Amino acid sequence: MDDKRMDEEKYKMAKKRVEEIKGFYGHLFSYIGVNVVLITINLVTSPWALWFYWVTVFWGIGLFWHAMGIFVFSKFTGMSWERKKIKEIMEEMEKKEK
Repeated sequence: MDDKRMDEEKYKMAKKRVEEIKGFYGHLFSYIGVNVVLITINLVTSPWALWFYWVTVFWGIGLFWHAMGIFVFSKFTGMSWERKKIKEIMEEMEKKEK
């Protein structure tokens, strides 16, 4: 029973991770698509006043931090960290009950 519960927990954590990665790729494709449209609009309507790069730069910064959160910082605060922290808190709670 305990192994089954652990497998379910691992499945839930893996599913959560996949959803996070999927969310990032959705963000990335939105960034690319919207910026292509904005660049086209800017260059067709007012090529002398380039404003599209503001959106591209600031949204790009947000996209960069999203990627860092998913692929870099998750190593420090990701699933294994969550699992360890949950176990630690449960052990503390058990000690207090005794």
